[in-house]
Amino acid sequence: MQATSKSIPKSISSRGGTGAPQAPKPRRFDPVAMLGNSEMQAALGSGVLMLVAWLTSGWSEAISILLYVVSYALGGWIKAKEGVQTLLQERDLDVNLLMIAAALGAASIGYWNEGAMLIFIFALSGALESYTMERSKKDISSLMALKPATAVRIEQGGMNEVPIDSLQIGDLLLVRPGELIPADGKVYRGESAVDQASITGESLPVEKSPGSEVYAGTVNGEGPLHIEVTRSAEDTLFAKIIRMVAEAETEVPDSQRFIKRLESIYARLVVAATVLLIALPPFVLDWSWSDTFYKAMVFLVVASPCALVSSIMPAMLSAISKSARKGILFKGGVHLENMAKTAVVAFDKTGTLTGGVPQVTDFIAGAGYNREELLAVSASIEALSRHPLAEAVVALAEAEAAGLYPVEDSMSVTGWGMEGRVGGTLWRIGKSTPLDDPELALTHDEETLAYWKELRRRFEAEGKTVSLVLDGSRVAGMIALQDTLRPQAEEAVRRLQALGLKVAMLTGDRQATADVIAQKTGVDLVFADLLPEDKVEHVRSLREQYGHVIMVGDGVNDAPALATATVGMGMGMKGSGAALEIADVVLMNDNIEEIASAVALARRSQRIVKQNMIFAVSVIFALLIGNFWQGIALPFGVVGHEGSTILVILNGLRLLR
Repeated sequence: MQATSKSIPKSISSRGGTGAPQAPKPRRFDPVAMLGNSEMQAALGSGVLMLVAWLTSGWSEAISILLYVVSYALGGWIKAKEGVQTLLQERDLDVNLLMIAAALGAASIGYWNEGAMLIFIFALSGALESYTMERSKKDISSLMALKPATAVRIEQGGMNEVPIDSLQIGDLLLVRPGELIPADGKVYRGESAVDQASITGESLPVEKSPGSEVYAGTVNGEGPLHIEVTRSAEDTLFAKIIRMVAEAETEVPDSQRFIKRLESIYARLVVAATVLLIALPPFVLDWSWSDTFYKAMVFLVVASPCALVSSIMPAMLSAISKSARKGILFKGGVHLENMAKTAVVAFDKTGTLTGGVPQVTDFIAGAGYNREELLAVSASIEALSRHPLAEAVVALAEAEAAGLYPVEDSMSVTGWGMEGRVGGTLWRIGKSTPLDDPELALTHDEETLAYWKELRRRFEAEGKTVSLVLDGSRVAGMIALQDTLRPQAEEAVRRLQALGLKVAMLTGDRQATADVIAQKTGVDLVFADLLPEDKVEHVRSLREQYGHVIMVGDGVNDAPALATATVGMGMGMKGSGAALEIADVVLMNDNIEEIASAVALARRSQRIVKQNMIFAVSVIFALLIGNFWQGIALPFGVVGHEGSTILVILNGLRLLR
């Protein structure tokens, strides 16, 4: 194959572009913000009034009692209201009513200061727990402060930008190059390549023309598209995020549900035991009524499960809040609890371990062509296209400092590629289909044509996309491109394995492509050529073999597997709506390297919960034994019991650091 190398003066050109919008930076921990919590202000106000009442007790008993009453009301109002609501609405008892009853009982026998101290410390522990919940909400919401998506709707010859949730079936929309397609629909005018990896899992853009179906959440390529909406937008991304936050606030782990059930039964037992302690000792043990009532109030305080009830949620919410600051949104504490038990993390490939952005892996110049000049010619023509394959060629030219030539008569060849004249010669760059055209055989000898076909076969066997560079009607070169591995992928896999986890990859791509990615990332298990239902079966198999499984994916094709896994993790930046809806955890910045940190944090939160529960039960038993063995002063019982509650909450808050 002979051809003359073209020596054309080169001109270097630069290409600019706009980066993807970044998620807002999450709010950092601010200790002063805790004082802005209204419940915390009420608790501290109650404590100040208690101190002032104690200081004035020797001067005026009436004023002191009045201050104690105000202290009781200020510190105990919120908890009393919660307790009464539980009693009236659920016909059940909780620790709130037990503590208020104990404080009022202490006041009724003249122990105003002890009752006020109980109210103050109980209100303080409740305020700390409320602060944890509020802090979790704000951390999550700040990450989600994204503007609702809009669409350009064509109306009576004009165009208006409208919110996505106002779109209706039959609306006509304009989607400009590089824009997000705002709704599911059909193209009725225009041609373009659409990056729909977030929906279908395809790593390369798909050509769209009139009649083609397009999906919300996919990205338009180099040509404007006019589409007709075929499905109404049920919710904006913003609304979906609000629902996620609501789920994170309301969905509690199994351990917390158990504690809540235990609290109800335990509270009844404590009340029954307190009544018996008040009624029986004066007759059975010949105690005085005042001593009996005092010991009963001490029992009511120290036996209440406040610390046990507070052992779980502060730690869980702190872990959820800290994860949110790293761009990982948990939809509930139950998923954090499940993540701590994880044995296997399974990744989808496209858009998860890989970025869905192709890069040139091989640039082959034919005999008689200078590789550097052929690359410059190719990049010069491709620079006029916004197709990801074209941008990959230009990126290679820029990386190798190959200059660009002036191009004339440039045009896009629909469904194939680009062409243009450089130095008077027509160059064409596009799909490798001309190798199968009988007319191409007329301008090539059999050996040369066989060489290019064999090269194409080898590249395609490696899972690569192949393009041709044609000098007129002759093959001047071949370009092989492949999806790029995420820079964090290898580190993400290594960190998960360091935690003792197995890492699997599930992909619909060919085995050869999957093996290449597996070799680069070091994953333990590889499953390729999978349909969505195949992924589900493999996730089930992994659960049966290893136990709890995390599935990480970004597309509609991953949604069934996400739902089947113990914990489904969706990619937030490019993930499809279906994946985000089904996922239990959302990686808002697609930062897969933080998955290992999330698993480690989940394990740490479970350790803290166990520490808290053991400590809380130990304190209750110690105080109960002390009360019946030698007797405990009510202030000591208050400090010991409520102090343990504050300690377990503060132990959980350590995760916010």
